[in-house]
Amino acid sequence: MASFSRLWIWNHENIINKLKWYYEVSLNKKPAKYLICRRIKCEIDLKEASDKELWEYHDKLSKEFLEKFNAIKNNEAKLEELNRYEKNFLDLKVELVKRMLKSCNFCRWNCRVDRSAGTKLGTCQLDETSRVSSYFHHRGEELPLRGTEGSGTIFFTSCNMRCAFCQNGDISTDKWNGIPVTPRMVAMMMFQLRMEGVHNINLVGGEPTIHLHTIVQAIKELENMEKMKSFDLSYILNAYADFYRYKFDKEKAFYNKEFNVPILWNSNFFMSKETMMILREIIDIYLPDFKFGNDKCAIKLSRTPWYFETVSRNHKIVYEWGDNMLIRHLVMPNHVECCTKPVLLWIKQNMPDVLVNIMYQYHPDNYCNKLSPKYDPRYEEISRYPTKEELMEAYLYAKSLGLDFEIVSFDKFISGEIEEIEDLVDEVVLFSRF
Repeated sequence: MASFSRLWIWNHENIINKLKWYYEVSLNKKPAKYLICRRIKCEIDLKEASDKELWEYHDKLSKEFLEKFNAIKNNEAKLEELNRYEKNFLDLKVELVKRMLKSCNFCRWNCRVDRSAGTKLGTCQLDETSRVSSYFHHRGEELPLRGTEGSGTIFFTSCNMRCAFCQNGDISTDKWNGIPVTPRMVAMMMFQLRMEGVHNINLVGGEPTIHLHTIVQAIKELENMEKMKSFDLSYILNAYADFYRYKFDKEKAFYNKEFNVPILWNSNFFMSKETMMILREIIDIYLPDFKFGNDKCAIKLSRTPWYFETVSRNHKIVYEWGDNMLIRHLVMPNHVECCTKPVLLWIKQNMPDVLVNIMYQYHPDNYCNKLSPKYDPRYEEISRYPTKEELMEAYLYAKSLGLDFEIVSFDKFISGEIEEIEDLVDEVVLFSRF
């Protein structure tokens, strides 16, 4: 924990100020949001109430949560001063996501399939079973997330988008990838990773949105992890992708006597408003993608309609909540004018001080790799790396807008002081091609 807090990146006020809640939860100086949910009493009859009644009650408890959350955030109250309830806000969220699954509206497709019945699959190609491809200490994320011990990443399979260039295509396009998991198994993965010292639990895929029911129940299950004296990890270790097992260290994982870890939502953000409402009180930091600057490109490259209106709406919602967020935008070949510049301009106009990682890591993959048997010539335009000139155009445009992107975009190439963008891009091009 000490090595994490001493990282050079936290000396930059723009980073520490914009990620302060996440930083303090990671160091166990503050409780994760789900611990505050346990302090919100749930008194409604979860089985007898109608959907409308449950959502109205959810809105009521959300207001109560925000009062307590802001008091704790501003050091006006402490978690240990608040009563903990056996039936709490998390139970209400669990009931709601189970009902949502029966007429699925987790994402913008709003396919309304009863995924719990097992007779028909949603647009995501899933029934109610969740599968995890792998989980491990991810050391390739942005420096505030990977820190010194890694980001505790859990890769769920399948996706609600169909990106031709997906760099996790083996996970997103193969619904059978990985191992079937229950919410308790996912909770055990979370517990194991945090006890091993990760700085956060990074929910990703594929896409986590389509596994909302499993994830919310897993977060509820974390309270059972605190009570267990021994763990049989033999099954979930089939998906554990680290080379060796780390030692458990309780000092890294508890706020007072409660298991504590920031929950990170690493998503394409193609989510419904209802999903956003569920997430607000359990996600400590958001890591959203903002891929396309228009619907035409989204449909052509990802077969995803309503893209820009949906993703921009969800970004703005999180920003207006004031929650910690780091946006990712991937620079793609031949898409600087139509995608990169419109996305960056929208960010400047709607959330000008947010952290943005303008990513140079694009490489032709999935259906865009000419060396792959999956290659589809319809995606010829993105079947190469972005050029140095395209990357320079993207970064200089972001610079001209005054966006906060340099540190999180180039953290692997700087050690505190910002260098000239052209020099950084030279390093990026060499690094990303070999």
